[in-house]
Amino acid sequence: VENRLTELWSILDFLNPGFLGNRNFFQKRFAAPIEKYGDRESLNILRSLTQPFILRRLKTDKNIIQDLPDKQEMNVFCGLSAEQAELYQQLVDSSLEEIEDADGIKRRGLILTLLLRLKQLCNHPDLLDKHQDKKAMVKTENFGDRSGKLLRLEEMLEEIVDEGDRSLIFTQFSEWGKILKPYLSEKLKEEVMFLYGATPREARQEMVDRFQNEPNGPKIFILSLKAGGTGLNLTRANHVFHVDRWWNPAVENQATDRAFRIGQQRNVQVHKFVCTGTLEERINDIIESKKELAEQTVNAGEQWLTDLDTGSLRNLLLLDRDAIIDD
Repeated sequence: VENRLTELWSILDFLNPGFLGNRNFFQKRFAAPIEKYGDRESLNILRSLTQPFILRRLKTDKNIIQDLPDKQEMNVFCGLSAEQAELYQQLVDSSLEEIEDADGIKRRGLILTLLLRLKQLCNHPDLLDKHQDKKAMVKTENFGDRSGKLLRLEEMLEEIVDEGDRSLIFTQFSEWGKILKPYLSEKLKEEVMFLYGATPREARQEMVDRFQNEPNGPKIFILSLKAGGTGLNLTRANHVFHVDRWWNPAVENQATDRAFRIGQQRNVQVHKFVCTGTLEERINDIIESKKELAEQTVNAGEQWLTDLDTGSLRNLLLLDRDAIIDD
């Protein structure tokens, strides 16, 4: 069960048909109240019904696994540059006008496009222009200063490399990984690897082997969330960065578990980047406030945000000018 309560219904209905009612009943009685409104009474009733049939095995339970180190998660708050803030405001204003006049599938599509572009902008302004040459982008003057996230990432990686530690950097944008790889390599004077969907199978395995087994191998491994978020064992890393957020705790935890798994010898530090004063901070607040219900209340990806009315969406996207990091 990763994203929706109907997955739990499906499993139990297979094992014990009719136990939780039919699908429509379950959706109205449990899934909708819990996922959309955080109804604790419905959640407690559902837990009491299903608990006798579920044995949950947690890696953090020392009674089960005694030699797994701790995982420490922290939010890393980053301001926007003045350029990012100006583009953010322009993008929100122009897009909300278009969203206001749309409905149905078109409206949902416009919202998802806006969220995607705002996420890209929070990483770096150049990601909004897909037609620029990647090498030319990296060589532009003050490239790192134009992004609050990139400035903070550089600072943290410098300290981590000096300590001799290794890091995984997850992003959902392959274009961002293609930019980060040469930029960080030049800045830190270190080899940086990047694994994404187009990486051939042989090269993928070679990267993993080098990261895991070479004593003096690369210390920084960038991975796209979809290509590198499952099925890999990367326990040589003791730092995990989520530079842009999937807004689904189950997906992020699955990616973090590339390092936090059996074979890990050190505590794992998980750094989740959040741009202050933007939708990233507000969505992070929503997720944090529903931590206990996170797996039930947040659906896959950003789909749950498309149901917001325009007023609520405007409040979510409103830019806090005080969060800008320069004039």
